[in-house]
Amino acid sequence: MHRKCESDVTSNSMEQWSPGRSPPRRALYYVQSPSNQEVEKMSYGWSPVGSPHHHFHYMSSPIHHSRESSTSRLSASLKNTRNFSWKKLQPHPTPNPNSDDVQHSSHNLRLYFSFFLLFLFLFTLFSFILWAASKAYTPRIIVKSMVFHNLNVQSGNDATGVPTDMLSLNSTVAILYSNPATFFALHVTCTPLHLTYFQLPLASGQIQKFYQSRKSQRKLVVVVFGHQIPLYGGVSVLGNTKEHLDSVALPLNLTFVVRSRAFILGRLVKSKFYGRIRCSVTLHGNKLGKHLNLTDSCVYK
Repeated sequence: MHRKCESDVTSNSMEQWSPGRSPPRRALYYVQSPSNQEVEKMSYGWSPVGSPHHHFHYMSSPIHHSRESSTSRLSASLKNTRNFSWKKLQPHPTPNPNSDDVQHSSHNLRLYFSFFLLFLFLFTLFSFILWAASKAYTPRIIVKSMVFHNLNVQSGNDATGVPTDMLSLNSTVAILYSNPATFFALHVTCTPLHLTYFQLPLASGQIQKFYQSRKSQRKLVVVVFGHQIPLYGGVSVLGNTKEHLDSVALPLNLTFVVRSRAFILGRLVKSKFYGRIRCSVTLHGNKLGKHLNLTDSCVYK
């Protein structure tokens, strides 16, 4: 009877502290009672005389040991629970989903910029090569000949009514223009052709702009004339022109500038050529209507 009551008390105590029910807040451990077999073994093994006093004494020792082990397990469980809760609540750095996109975009931008610089450098180099190569194909301009058709000097009045000698002159100039370039054509314009006696202008003519294709040439015939040009006594050799036209020898200068432009790569690469021509020619009154060879009488700059 004593053995049974003690087991029942222990069992009732364990039922009150079982995990199924919520323990009081002040309890810090669980108590686990030994089984009946273990109680019997301890009773019979350690108290041969069956004394209740000795039986209770040796029986309390395993219960105390069980309480200590339960307390250790509960403490470890609470410790693990606290560690788990702490780990679960630890803030984790949230990755920025846009950071990779920003870095990728920045890398692409730098790559595109590098390609653009490379393209610009290669294009500039190619354009420079074309421009330098074009300078080897300077257009050729040759003044072939000149013909004075008529010369007339007579008395008259200038625009303000001042009386002076008035000169009228008509002539033509033959010019050969050629484009030796193999990979570009030329757009050609020209300044007026001036025929002067020292600083006094006597006649002028104009070349119309034209287009010269590659590896081609053309012959230009330009009319140079002057009508009623006041002399103001500046041309002394023409004093006796009215009476002795055949004996007139009038030194003249023919000057003009030819501008040629080449559009090699559209309008991105241009090449310009300037030809400054100065020809010395002598007007002989007895050679009117004849061709005067100017091939060796011109200076080209």
